[in-house]
Amino acid sequence: MAPWEGIKTDDGVARGGERALSFISKSISEAQRSAQSDMKLMKSRVQSFIHLSATIDKEWESLKKSSRSFNDATKGFDSALQNFLVVSKGGGSSTSVGGLAMFSKNPNKPPSTTNSTMKVEVSGGVDKSMLVRKDSSQQEWKIMRKLNTRGDNESNWEPLQRVKRTVHRSLGEEIDTTTATATAISKSPPVEFLENVKKNLNDTLPLSMPELLEKFAGHAEPLLDQLGLKKDGSKVGDKLRSCKHKVDQLSSTITVKGKELGLVGKALAGDLFSKGLDDLDHRIGSVVQGTGYRNKGGLSADLAPARQATVDSRRSIAIVTTASLPWMTGTAVNPLLRAAYLAKSGQQNVTLLVPWLCKKDQEQVYPNRMTFDSPAEQETFVRGWLENRVGFRPDFKIAFYPGKFSTEKRSILAAGDISQFIPDQEADVAVLEEPEHLTWYYHGKRWTDKFQHVVGIVHTNYLEYVKREKNGKLQAFLLKHVNNWVVRIYCNKVLRLSAATQALPRSSVCNVHGVSPKFLDIGKQLANESENSKARFSKGAYYLGKMVWGKGYRELVDLLAQNKDVLDNTQLDVFGTGEDSQAVRAAAQQHGLRMNFHEGRDHADDLIHGYKVFINPSLSDVVCTTTAEALAMGKIVVCADHPSNDFFRPFPNCLMYQTPDEFVEKVKLALASDPIPLSPGLQHLLSWEAATERFINCAELDKLPPRATKGTSRKNKILSNEAANGKTMALSLSMPDFGNILDRGLAFAHYFASGIEVARLAAGALPGTMHMDEQHRKDLGLAVPAARSFYRW
Repeated sequence: MAPWEGIKTDDGVARGGERALSFISKSISEAQRSAQSDMKLMKSRVQSFIHLSATIDKEWESLKKSSRSFNDATKGFDSALQNFLVVSKGGGSSTSVGGLAMFSKNPNKPPSTTNSTMKVEVSGGVDKSMLVRKDSSQQEWKIMRKLNTRGDNESNWEPLQRVKRTVHRSLGEEIDTTTATATAISKSPPVEFLENVKKNLNDTLPLSMPELLEKFAGHAEPLLDQLGLKKDGSKVGDKLRSCKHKVDQLSSTITVKGKELGLVGKALAGDLFSKGLDDLDHRIGSVVQGTGYRNKGGLSADLAPARQATVDSRRSIAIVTTASLPWMTGTAVNPLLRAAYLAKSGQQNVTLLVPWLCKKDQEQVYPNRMTFDSPAEQETFVRGWLENRVGFRPDFKIAFYPGKFSTEKRSILAAGDISQFIPDQEADVAVLEEPEHLTWYYHGKRWTDKFQHVVGIVHTNYLEYVKREKNGKLQAFLLKHVNNWVVRIYCNKVLRLSAATQALPRSSVCNVHGVSPKFLDIGKQLANESENSKARFSKGAYYLGKMVWGKGYRELVDLLAQNKDVLDNTQLDVFGTGEDSQAVRAAAQQHGLRMNFHEGRDHADDLIHGYKVFINPSLSDVVCTTTAEALAMGKIVVCADHPSNDFFRPFPNCLMYQTPDEFVEKVKLALASDPIPLSPGLQHLLSWEAATERFINCAELDKLPPRATKGTSRKNKILSNEAANGKTMALSLSMPDFGNILDRGLAFAHYFASGIEVARLAAGALPGTMHMDEQHRKDLGLAVPAARSFYRW
């Protein structure tokens, strides 16, 4: 039960409200501290202004002293000139001197304006005179007289005093306003502070408590999902909104910013909450915008290194898988065909990264104890098989990473940080085939940090396999949460081939597998032979698959043993080899079943063409590749009515059963009927061309922004993704991404745990798989790192 499902009483609601109020009170305290720091900053700015004003005063005093010295010198010159004129022309007489007139000190007497000459008036005790032109106006004389008669009032010059008064007045008002605001914030109760904030929002309905709780509940979903708790975010939101709607109905009026809305406003507000606030994020963004808040991004958003520039602008796709040919398993064949058909279009640069095994492991894994001396030799074998299967030569790279075979898990585990085998300049899109398998014990750089987009494709239903082992339920419970953990932190998108797999974070169901054209060609050939009245199928029923109990052999033996008397005349040929071969043969012999066992063969082998019915009772498959291949070859398939077979329901040759009795009925019907030729549409549905189209659409590769260039940080990459999805307000209005914070915390925890050898061994990892060993380095042509002293001397 989710935490919020227990809140059913009034006391529970009150406790929830108290917790929310406590959270808001903490935010208010932070706002108060921020306001106090802002006030200190403003006070320091005021002091700087005061210091600037004092500096201006000092400069003005210096200017005044310079002006007085100049006036004294001018007075001495005037006196000497006047004495000279008096002596030369006589006392009190007037004379024309060079077109200029010397005026007496009388301040109230304007200059004479005679048309013929300019006069020089000299009187005893003259202190200062002015030189003007003959046609000077009375107004110019008054202005110049004022400037020269300031005397001792120079320090009280009006313009300077006006500037001083304005500066002091503005600074004083700012200090008073800041002090009053800080005092009001510190003294006002939290509720009153929130109400004041609501009133200041510009034309936007303030956020209510249910809306805030709904948003926090939504952000808590990743954590609750990781903990395995049941949750339903939409249901919680509906409950919170209905609670708010009831509170609104109890109110007599609804007011926004102090204005009554009346009946129409009430109806609009009620409709807003009853419709569920589908765009809650936009509501929060609008309110946050009204407060002036701008989210510049988190600290962890800038941790990833910048991308390297590449000349080729095509998308680079790195496909990483857990097996390689000649091991004929689904995780070896399907990723190889996916790489071929992605490269066929020429729109992507494709690299296939497969495991390299030492010779000892090769003898255990590959059929007929086949071994390779070098990765180049194995690559030649893989390319030869691929060209023979698809009929063309695809252009893509094949790279190898070190791997070790686990006999206990019957699978290959990676050794060391395998992401380093993809160069940084090619790290664009990563496709992890079996992402949980690749990252259980992975200890290296986070895939989503190195690559712009990481897609996981789930091939195997590991929970079904684990349930069949000792303490299966406990192991399945733990494995479920580990799978959730690693897939969440290492994948941006997860594709599940069918609903039979575990529901993983960021996952969707889509079958992105197809069959090679060779199988479709076989089906077309057999259909033509049928039209020419030639016998197509001369044999009865068969089953093909790796001979381990988990691959459907347990279900097959049980069904045949339970209906042995009814199907006594039915003979079944079985093709396969594996670890449980002896046990399966012994069980069939013990029950007296008519099962003929053969060595494992390729499904396209000529020996298989003559069989008409393919029986596959497996319940552990995700999407059985052999079932798709049998349908492509025009055979009738009898399989269980199970989510792993949902993709095959539209095919008329697919007969599904639910009970053992129906199994018998379908087998008899299949043996007595002739297959229906596939239509062109169904043939295309099975093809790899259609599977590649489904992969590009479901993996959202066509929605990705252009490849990041040199100097582009992870923060800019996130902005580009948001811009490509139409999120133009993401930077300025978004709240902190709590999901991303949680993912980074989980990634750090996984990196820390996977770096402890004891913890790795306890979880089932092979010894020495944290790093590459010397043998792998030698086989892959890598340099052996120099030994480093503990003290780094």
